[in-house]
Amino acid sequence: MTELKGRVADSFEERIRQQEQFLSPLAVRSYETRGREHPEEESSLRTPFQRDRDRIVHSKAFRRLRHKTQVFVDPEGDHFRTRLTHTLETAGIARGVGRALRLNEDLVEAVGLGHDLGHPPFGHAGEQALDEIVRERGGAGFRHNEHSLRVVDHLERDGRGLNLTWEVRDGILKHTGPVEPETLEGRIVRVVDRVAYINHDIDDAIRAGILSADDLPREEIAILGETGSRRIDTLVHDLVETSAQAGDIVQSDEIGGAMLSLRAFMFERVYLGPHSVEEHARIRATVRRIFAHLVDDRGDSLEDATDYLAGMTDRFALAYAADLG
Repeated sequence: MTELKGRVADSFEERIRQQEQFLSPLAVRSYETRGREHPEEESSLRTPFQRDRDRIVHSKAFRRLRHKTQVFVDPEGDHFRTRLTHTLETAGIARGVGRALRLNEDLVEAVGLGHDLGHPPFGHAGEQALDEIVRERGGAGFRHNEHSLRVVDHLERDGRGLNLTWEVRDGILKHTGPVEPETLEGRIVRVVDRVAYINHDIDDAIRAGILSADDLPREEIAILGETGSRRIDTLVHDLVETSAQAGDIVQSDEIGGAMLSLRAFMFERVYLGPHSVEEHARIRATVRRIFAHLVDDRGDSLEDATDYLAGMTDRFALAYAADLG
């Protein structure tokens, strides 16, 4: 089908190129992407990174995030975070950081929206359980960042993938793990991912009655702020100012150190705390039961079983396990 052209469409790319002259010299320019694995004609009214953002938002994997756990499995109450709300918070904060540093906001947003597409059900506990059983079965293990890339490269669109740009794929793959993204835009998401989940997980833990505000470590709270919004504001200002001086995406020693200490506190008290033992046992049993059925009873390969289980929402996985009897 021939794309309709007009005065705006005819000049769109040139206007974007002119506008991006005012970006930081370190920013990725929209029309200087390393490209897509499968070359295609680009849109006349959207940049390559805008197209990636739209493809991610319209994907099935993105829609399923609303029924995937952030921390608490099937919580009672309408205001607990899900993997989708975490994704939206991360993308929004990251885009603001990108704008302040004069980097490519569309690239930042696309990476932020796509970074957790491959996360399995049941949050961190579900990822750990799936990693364990895949390794036991002789596989290489499971890491959600690697699976997120597999989702956009191979699983979406009935196996055709989304054909995203190299820069977005790099940011998705490297938002966690030992290797940092090659673009500053991707590195923003890598830091902001932690900024977002540490603070909103504190909020949810207090809402669930697992923590009280008085339980939070006083030294770190004195540095970062008493409320979630204040802590995010402190972390974002520090990230922007320190990065602007360094020419890289970095935090100051004081603020970054306080964030890491607060993260360690959350692992000790919330993610791996005493209240989580029974819940994690239930999650592990559910994941193992489903995986064993897929491989041993249905005859799926490790890869197919992993793809299917990782794509499940929490409620679907619980119902699927219950139906196994």
